[in-house]
Amino acid sequence: MASIVPPGRLAYGMQLQVQSQSRIYAEAWEADAGRDELAAIARKADDTGFFYIAVCDHVAIPRPLDERMNTVWYDTVATLGWLAGITSNVRLLSHVFVVAYRHPLVTAKSFMTLDELSGGRAILGVGTGHVEPEFDLLGVDFAARGGLTDHAIDEIRAAFTDEHVHDAGMRPRPRQGRLPIWVGGSSKPALRRAAERGDGWLPQGTPRARMVEAITYLRDHRERTLGDEPIDIGTITEVLYVGEPGWDVGSHVLSGKPEHIAERLREFGAMGVNHLQVRFRNRSLQELLDQLDAFGAEVAPLLDA
Repeated sequence: MASIVPPGRLAYGMQLQVQSQSRIYAEAWEADAGRDELAAIARKADDTGFFYIAVCDHVAIPRPLDERMNTVWYDTVATLGWLAGITSNVRLLSHVFVVAYRHPLVTAKSFMTLDELSGGRAILGVGTGHVEPEFDLLGVDFAARGGLTDHAIDEIRAAFTDEHVHDAGMRPRPRQGRLPIWVGGSSKPALRRAAERGDGWLPQGTPRARMVEAITYLRDHRERTLGDEPIDIGTITEVLYVGEPGWDVGSHVLSGKPEHIAERLREFGAMGVNHLQVRFRNRSLQELLDQLDAFGAEVAPLLDA
């Protein structure tokens, strides 16, 4: 296993707006947005030094959950493949891909192909999933999802490592040589899964105040099982707004001068985090693009690890 995050400065990435439009977090303007807006966000992230752009995964949202989660969830692999063709440097992450929904070799094939076509920029982020009726719809045992995920990671890893799995060959091979697998989730089983099987950890719901505890648990378990194997550790930051907003962005948004935002984000580095997932409040595509510019130019240079 290996780290892919460059040392010396906190890397930063983002889950793309438009691609998923849960009513929990989507901005109002996204309802009328589509491929053009998604392309503009991805290209801006590519131009402003983002380490990754991320796409999440749902197949179909059963009623009545659609009232809260919405039904706009672009297909993960199709979207990442399209993004590969319109960007140059930014890495392409699934955050997260529910591997229990598919045969492991299908997932391996998809991401090896993505890695080749993107020039070695794919990151497979995996998770167990959480929408039980969606599992039922797809004919997958929700209660068994933990074991299914562990098995899938092992099978996918084997396919990434060796062309022939179960006496059957799979090409194209990963351009990176070793295509990284980042494990998502914040529960104790997810932390153990990341420690035992992951090249990285993607928390989903771990608050700032619990990060040190979670990282300590992960590292201790990692040392017991894999020794001193490196692991990339991420966090989802508070929602950001660079500058003084001049409108009500909400009480939980981290806003203000770049120096203030950078100081708060560097606190994650002191906890052992080496990559940040950020999100910005915005009222329009243009305001979002302006926020990406401001973050890349004014905050990112201050993110020394």
